[in-house]
Amino acid sequence: MATEAKRDYYEVLGVGKSASPDEIKKAYRKLAMQYHPDRNPGNVEAENKFKEATEAYEVLSNDQKRRMYDQFGHAGSSGQGFDPFAGFGGAGGDPFSTIFDAFFGQGARGGSRGGTRQGADLRADLVISFEEAIFGTEKELDYRRLESCGPCGGNGAEPGTEPTRCPKCQGSGEMRVRTFLNMVTVTTCDQCNGRGVIIPIPCKTCRGEGRVRETVKRKLTVPAGVDDGMRIRIGGAGDSGPSGGSAGDLYVNLRVQPHDFFVREDNNILLQLPINLVQAALGAQLNVPTVDGDEPLNVPAGTQDGTVFTLRGKGVPYIDSAGRNLGRRGDQMVVVKVRVPTKLNDEQRELFQKLGETMGMDHFEQKERGFWSKIFGS
Repeated sequence: MATEAKRDYYEVLGVGKSASPDEIKKAYRKLAMQYHPDRNPGNVEAENKFKEATEAYEVLSNDQKRRMYDQFGHAGSSGQGFDPFAGFGGAGGDPFSTIFDAFFGQGARGGSRGGTRQGADLRADLVISFEEAIFGTEKELDYRRLESCGPCGGNGAEPGTEPTRCPKCQGSGEMRVRTFLNMVTVTTCDQCNGRGVIIPIPCKTCRGEGRVRETVKRKLTVPAGVDDGMRIRIGGAGDSGPSGGSAGDLYVNLRVQPHDFFVREDNNILLQLPINLVQAALGAQLNVPTVDGDEPLNVPAGTQDGTVFTLRGKGVPYIDSAGRNLGRRGDQMVVVKVRVPTKLNDEQRELFQKLGETMGMDHFEQKERGFWSKIFGS
């Protein structure tokens, strides 16, 4: 069954493509107030328009996402590996609640958000060698994260005591008030800070937080074929959530050390191979370094500077967006650099002079003089 095409985000908000951030914000606010579910109870069409406007605003109000959308359309804002609602409600959450809260207060869509909060995502940098990036490796990461407090079991109360229900919000963690627009706004309870419970005697270890920051070790598998600047996500390895909430994720940024003589270009590897004049003129059988070890290379007689030889399958493995090996590799490109000697001893100089005589240098000079005489008429 065919799916309905999405409307252009600018059209949804009723603004032009050159609209300023302030114009986009005002347009969204107007539509959000018009189609908010609290003002249109049971109206499915209004709810869909509210969601459509919210989705459009979430993309166009973010500079990076807006650039992606302008360049690639909806594919750029919802393509593989791109989550237009990342950071707005988390996985499985409601992407529209947080963005609407920015205008009308937390929970302005009505109803309790409920549940526990997710822990924060963390970032880490990992430096690997050129060869480790090509073939993959396993590393052990040391980093600090918030862990559930052991002595209190994460509830924040001193062992032997228990948290009590917040008397102000009756354990919901939220307070409801009506705005001047007669809309219900839900805000975090200021007495329990949204936890729904009060800690009469805080745990001495975590001071009532329920979490403590500790250094942890975690193994990381780096797939073959990764490149500098790529990022690996480890789900659930971030900070533990408060009050028993789920943990955030850990994002590991890869930094690949440069190699002494290999240079990566996409899935190919470049190598400059220096040879001398004799090898270039007479040819040579050489051993060329690759990431798999030395490989024989036949340099034919008369090879010129800049000649490129290709060693098939000696490059970088191809991987998909999930890091899975596709079973093929790029090539190694060997670029010949003919080295001209800068210092000659007497014997070498004499040999080069004799070589020059046998190659007809005088004949070349005569032809050269004839060339210039044609130009200048002398």
